[in-house]
Amino acid sequence: MVQPLLPLLTLLICYILLPSLAISNADAGPSMQWWCSQTPYPNSCTHFMGHLAHANHVEESHIHHVSIKVALDHAVQARARAIRLGLMYLDKNEQAAWSNCIELYEATVHQLNLTLKLQPLHPNSHFDEFSWLGAALTNLDTCRTSFAEVNVSGSGIEPLLTHVSELISNSLAITRLARRNLHGPGISPNDSIRSGRVSRLSNRKFGPWADPYPFLPVGHQEDSYNRRLPDWVLPKDRKLLEVSEREVKADLVVAKDGTGDFSSISKAVDEASKGSGNKRFVIYVKKGVYKEYVNVGMRNLMLVGDGIGKTVITGSRSAGGGSTTYNSATFAVTGERFIARGITFRNTAGPAKHQAVALRSSSDLSVFYQCSFQGYQDTLYAHSLRQFYRECKIYGTVDFIFGNAAVVFQNCNIYVRRPMSQQKNTITAQGRTDPNQNTGISIQNCRVTAAKDLRPVRSSFQTFLGRPLKEYSRTVYMETYMDDLISPAGWLEWSGDFALETLFYGEFRNTGPGSNTSKRVKWGGYHIITDPSTALEFTARILIAGEMWLPSSGLPFKLDL
Repeated sequence: MVQPLLPLLTLLICYILLPSLAISNADAGPSMQWWCSQTPYPNSCTHFMGHLAHANHVEESHIHHVSIKVALDHAVQARARAIRLGLMYLDKNEQAAWSNCIELYEATVHQLNLTLKLQPLHPNSHFDEFSWLGAALTNLDTCRTSFAEVNVSGSGIEPLLTHVSELISNSLAITRLARRNLHGPGISPNDSIRSGRVSRLSNRKFGPWADPYPFLPVGHQEDSYNRRLPDWVLPKDRKLLEVSEREVKADLVVAKDGTGDFSSISKAVDEASKGSGNKRFVIYVKKGVYKEYVNVGMRNLMLVGDGIGKTVITGSRSAGGGSTTYNSATFAVTGERFIARGITFRNTAGPAKHQAVALRSSSDLSVFYQCSFQGYQDTLYAHSLRQFYRECKIYGTVDFIFGNAAVVFQNCNIYVRRPMSQQKNTITAQGRTDPNQNTGISIQNCRVTAAKDLRPVRSSFQTFLGRPLKEYSRTVYMETYMDDLISPAGWLEWSGDFALETLFYGEFRNTGPGSNTSKRVKWGGYHIITDPSTALEFTARILIAGEMWLPSSGLPFKLDL
């Protein structure tokens, strides 16, 4: 009579224990299916991380690590296939696109490797992580754009581009969720984390792109901060930026007249690349016009010239005829912590050649100080990662500040030139493709005016603050003087209603006749920022991602707003 009671007793015990077991599993973390459901590409997530499919729960740190590892593995495979497929294309336009893609895949693999080596979910590593993942995604979009420019489908590599792009986008989404959970439950997309502490913002949402790690940096306008540089500029580098050109102790000297170590900047860079290691390497470029194309891949290089208009690096490449926008640059830099001071970067292709880049930068933690960038369309290509421009002069016509970097322009002069007949001037064309990228253009305490050639005819040409190159384009003008050349509408469409609801364009306390916002566009993504609390919301986000960029002694907004 005892045996029949055993199954009943077992069932009763299980009934009592099941709730506690369920709670234990729930506390341990959501399932892989739940994580994938939160990503922009859930099918790719579940397909490529199928080995976790039967797990009842997945720890945040594990899903976070695995998502990046899977993206890296597929990026390595895609790079190898790109190299093999590139050998099949002999046309110079096709070769230009393939060459770009191979270089960009190399950068993507490098950035994913860096991300993977970070301590998982460490509170202080989030900005590096979002910057590197965002740049890896930007690289693949640039590869795709290169094929479109030369009218090649790139079908052989397109599936690989798509897969890797989707996996990186998923990693960004998972990282965002995991980091939000790291700082406690109940954090909404409008929460901000300052120095590891969660700060609750209001319920205001700036559209579906909103995320806790945007980068729309601003600087401090008070005179006492005008000469300050970001914290990550090391003390020795600060001294190099502050002393006169003749006081700089250079490792190499470039001079056109033969009085230096080299007469070519490229040869000096090649020499410097042989063994500088982690040491800051300084090249002093004496005054002169250097007609050459320079590519800097080494890290910790500083280039010091004799000043704007005195030391000039110039070229005339443009997109087409075997070139893309990406490789049309007169000067290109990818090595991190690059610093340039007192140099003019110029592209003389002219407005009729359309895309023609003077400077392209993918240099992380880079500074351009008292430099000039001269061109027409696509003058300054702030391609990716974190960049800072101070007291510079920028000249152009169409989309002449563009790219998908996290970039701050402070105390700069922006000069709009005369375009071709029937053209419209657009100062910016920001290229954010994913709502979780921490990228954007911030123009703060600058001046926007007409260049000499446009000034007498400025009423004949419309000039706009920007247009959306990509779906989540993000640009803000703050405390900037705008002359009367700015169109009353302020901003221009790219194509129909593309991105008008998902972009974020903002204006805050600008001055001058062109800053009147009464007739500005009525897009869902455009914002006139007038309420100081709204401005605080907007800039508070920067304190998470921008601490490395801005002076520790001041906030990224005026205290007396």
